[in-house]
Amino acid sequence: MTTPSTLDDAHLATRRITRLSVGTAVLLIVLKAFALGASGSVSILASLTDSALDLVASLATFYAVRWAAAPPDEEHRYGHGKGEALAALVQAGLVFASAVFIGWEAVQRILDPRPVTAGGWATGVVVVSIAVTAGLVWMQTRALRQTGSLAVAGDRAHYAADLAANVVVLIGVISGAFLGAPGLDAAAGLVVAVWLFWGAIGMLRAAADHLLDRAVSEADRAAITEAVLADPRVSGVHQLRTRMAGQVMLIQMHVDLDPNLTLEAAHAIVVEAETRVLNRYPAADLLIHADPRGVARPHGGVHAEPLADHAATSARNDAASEAEEPGQVARPKGPWS
Repeated sequence: MTTPSTLDDAHLATRRITRLSVGTAVLLIVLKAFALGASGSVSILASLTDSALDLVASLATFYAVRWAAAPPDEEHRYGHGKGEALAALVQAGLVFASAVFIGWEAVQRILDPRPVTAGGWATGVVVVSIAVTAGLVWMQTRALRQTGSLAVAGDRAHYAADLAANVVVLIGVISGAFLGAPGLDAAAGLVVAVWLFWGAIGMLRAAADHLLDRAVSEADRAAITEAVLADPRVSGVHQLRTRMAGQVMLIQMHVDLDPNLTLEAAHAIVVEAETRVLNRYPAADLLIHADPRGVARPHGGVHAEPLADHAATSARNDAASEAEEPGQVARPKGPWS
């Protein structure tokens, strides 16, 4: 079984990668400011503006992952994990603002083209920026495999868009400086704006799903149910609810047990089921409620399973159990969340 230190390791990895992200943004701002002063390229201006907003977004992520890693307290009993989603919202808003500014400037330059000078310096800076950004995205990808951090995912999506945008900028600078077509430089800036706008929509959608407690994937919910039903003494699972709080998966469910079991025996079965789930999802916070099979009634508040749904679920569970071969695990079909 994975120990709780795994979550601590994930938090350490997110702190490291966010420090690197801030440092990269500062380096890119310095390089692009120099290139803008030398060339006057609107593509470089677009890229510099985006890098400045990258720094703000990276700083937001830097502090958000540290706040999200804080343990639960009296006022935040579920922890602070949604701070990562808030950071992603900040990133999306900044990217939207960047896209609007760059798009406006590009349109102005299309209507009033200006020559691109010092193309050699500008080209060199863009090439270096591409290399630095590619290195950061690669390291963020490695960190994501370990952490699954929403804040780092948003930061990586931003820098991945920057990587593609820098390629467009490179085309714009070359066309404006060496091909005598400054209109292409402005058009490249407009492409960057559209790219950023599209990336912001993706970040906004991911953050909204997190903040609105969207359930985890169907595959994960099926795996959770399968782990619980691995014990034949558990005859059914219903009212399964899942959501993410940062890197922690919050899970709650009701399970059907023999109504003649003692409280101590039922508790032991539930603890064993929790252990099986935590073996698969060590960074989870889990709550399982035991119901007496066949005689339980809906309960639990405004989101309790309606009586008709509870009866239908129990019938499906019984039918699935009878249909399974001996030794196989019954897998009821719903409701998952």
